[in-house]
Amino acid sequence: MADTATEEPDAPPPSDDLREALLADFVGHLGDGIADSHLKPGDDLWIRVNPDAWGAAAETLRHKMGCQFFDFVSAIDWMPSPYGREMDAEVDTILAAANVEVEAAEAAPIVQGYAGGETRFQVFGRAINVVDKWGITIKADVPEDTLSVPTWINTYPGAAWHEREVHEMFGVSFDGNVDMRKLYLPTDFEGYPMRKDFPLLARRVKPWPGIVDVEGMPGDDDEEEAAESATEGASE
Repeated sequence: MADTATEEPDAPPPSDDLREALLADFVGHLGDGIADSHLKPGDDLWIRVNPDAWGAAAETLRHKMGCQFFDFVSAIDWMPSPYGREMDAEVDTILAAANVEVEAAEAAPIVQGYAGGETRFQVFGRAINVVDKWGITIKADVPEDTLSVPTWINTYPGAAWHEREVHEMFGVSFDGNVDMRKLYLPTDFEGYPMRKDFPLLARRVKPWPGIVDVEGMPGDDDEEEAAESATEGASE
């Protein structure tokens, strides 16, 4: 008997007219300043701009697209950690069972996430149009020779605090922001704690305090034994 079954046609990809229009509008304003983009229908829009267009991207968001609300500016180090994972969490048990080793993490390629990238460090920021209720995430590669991009403070003054934090934690500078004082660390502190190659020695000496299953404090066993003995004595 002949097989009369037919294959179902592929479903058309989901559309997002709002974000497609936003992307086209942004491209119309910034043109060659855009390096790449990623649109996830019904979720968000990521646009990667060239490093020298980072400041212009903020101006476009606020003055051309009505994004009056500044959300944040931050950075990320995409390099796989040379130390592997150092937190004794459930995911580490899974990785250990799969024989995932530190050497494999070291050899892993750098993947810069949505909208791609070409450098180890990237900055990203977000602004929101509160009237029409949408936002856009902007990202940019950080040039490896200067580790700096233009500041956003001339467009969004609230970015000052965020840029100081990025500089303190990643070592990325923002041209035009002259106030790069530390927010959290001592003035003479050396290094950038959020870089993947910064050793977090506290995590290597003892389990991270945030996990559930941690080693007991000295004396805990004695207290438990005393409590068990008291319970047994009361039941006799």
